[in-house]
Amino acid sequence: MENTNFTASVFTFLTAFFAYLLMGTGLVFAHCDTMGGPIIKNAQEALETGKIDLVLMWIQKDDEAELKAAFQKAREVRKLNPAAKELADRYFLETFVRIHRAGEGAPFTGIKPAGTELNPGVEEADKALDTGSADALLKLMTETIVHGIHEHYERTMSLKKHVGESVDAGREYAEAYVKYVHYIEKLYDDAATKTEHHGHTPPAEKHAH
Repeated sequence: MENTNFTASVFTFLTAFFAYLLMGTGLVFAHCDTMGGPIIKNAQEALETGKIDLVLMWIQKDDEAELKAAFQKAREVRKLNPAAKELADRYFLETFVRIHRAGEGAPFTGIKPAGTELNPGVEEADKALDTGSADALLKLMTETIVHGIHEHYERTMSLKKHVGESVDAGREYAEAYVKYVHYIEKLYDDAATKTEHHGHTPPAEKHAH
């Protein structure tokens, strides 16, 4: 009964928390280095239409000059013939993704093909934006976090019962305790971090995909 009440309480909190995050976020940096990702689709549309604003919104303001130069070159070369178009598009996409990832503090490791396996949370985050509903995302994230908390808690609690039996037992508990507390600390810090509304995430807080 206690576990049921605990799960229900956590579910209620996480549902509200993720709903808040989704309402407050303007951009989602999801699978930015895959051909099937949203930012590469924007880049391909920009190359076809000449509307560079479609890609400028994904980069830092300080990087605009470099990207604009690459965009202009690509637009000129791609007019020559099909082979030149393919090379020019690839050159621009790689330049674009490299600049975008650098702005997030992440390394550029090449562009991955469409269909590349992604973090399930990232996939659901994109689906939520496409469908206009965050229900599936909230369910996935809530279940994942509840499972993680339970797993760490149950292991730590079971080892705590044997702390006084030996030094080794005490050390095993101490190791589990540290992992348990760090896991909770990370979850709480991420939950308590305010969403950035102006520009991209500051360098110290940037993440990799």
